[in-house]
Amino acid sequence: MFEKPLGMRDTLPSLYSLKSSIRNKMLDVMNKWGYQMIETPTLEFYETVGVQSAILEQQLFKLLDQQGHTLVLRPDMTAPIARVAASKLFQGDPLRLGYAANVFRAQQNEGGRPAEFEQIGVELIGDDTTSADVEIIALMVSALRKIGLDEFKISIGHVSFINALFEEILGNAERADQLRRYLYEKNFVGYREHVKSLSLSQIDKERLLKVLHLRGGIEKAEEALEMVQCSKGKKAIVDLQNLWSQLKSYEVDQYIKLELSIVSHMSYYTGILFELYANNVGSPIGSGGRYDQLLSHFNCPAPATGFAIRLDHLIEALSEVEALKELYGIIFSEERRHEAFLEANKLREEGKNVVLQNITGIQNIDSFTKQFIEVFYFLGKPGKGRES
Repeated sequence: MFEKPLGMRDTLPSLYSLKSSIRNKMLDVMNKWGYQMIETPTLEFYETVGVQSAILEQQLFKLLDQQGHTLVLRPDMTAPIARVAASKLFQGDPLRLGYAANVFRAQQNEGGRPAEFEQIGVELIGDDTTSADVEIIALMVSALRKIGLDEFKISIGHVSFINALFEEILGNAERADQLRRYLYEKNFVGYREHVKSLSLSQIDKERLLKVLHLRGGIEKAEEALEMVQCSKGKKAIVDLQNLWSQLKSYEVDQYIKLELSIVSHMSYYTGILFELYANNVGSPIGSGGRYDQLLSHFNCPAPATGFAIRLDHLIEALSEVEALKELYGIIFSEERRHEAFLEANKLREEGKNVVLQNITGIQNIDSFTKQFIEVFYFLGKPGKGRES
């Protein structure tokens, strides 16, 4: 009867409690790894964050301020943090920042897709080593295990491998973009059919089709090395081999798989990139990677890497709803209000959540008391004590 804007959601108490619990646990892990939390404005200038966000133009929520400037609701957190780091925080040494914030992406047809959702993530700015990429992946694993998610996989690829291979074989950016679209959409049937329709030698067609089979353990890297000829493509594979080796030092390699067909819709990625998958969810619940050019758009060239996890998808992956924290109820009559107040304070000091309710405000006492694990009554004459 009372509709919400397209793609918007209400968060009811049980889900709010679960989201808060998961968020707090993950942020605690990030803090322990030395990441400092940051908040940015919900509204940003279109000319800066809006343009650099890499989110499609039609997905941006735009509005005008009183001075006629075009603003956007932030569509991601990486671009706003890059703006803050470039203007106020980054001094040349590695900078570690974390966040939990809502982002906004317009939907033309809802189809179950929210236009507002929360992301939890980190950005490591100023370190161009593979060790930095390893750190954020290991941190993500640690945070996921902290909240009780054990069945998940992180698929790792490299932007430069696909770019180099497509450039070698297709030699045309437009033709390469068509193939990337199929990979991004995970439309492997369409990818195969499109490759078969291209005017290429059978050898080159087989090279393109083999991309779909470059997934599994690190041994697939050797096959990839044989497929690409240029130094840029080979270096990408060596980077991945180095990454895998270092991940073993963090004892998280059991969660990793190679998937060299990964393509991101985020155009600012420049190197290693990854997607997080879990049981019960058919799409990635998180993603990340290296973006070494983004901060240069804010006049502060610096390498960077990070990840973002969608909290709604993460809850879906956990496949369980945490109960609300236990509630205690105190029901009182007017003449015993003070005694009830003192009892409520006592229980709250013990760490309990307590509802203090005048009996005259209750229409159905049986229905009302079902929400509590224990109810105390202060009714009748003062000084009589409580009845449980």
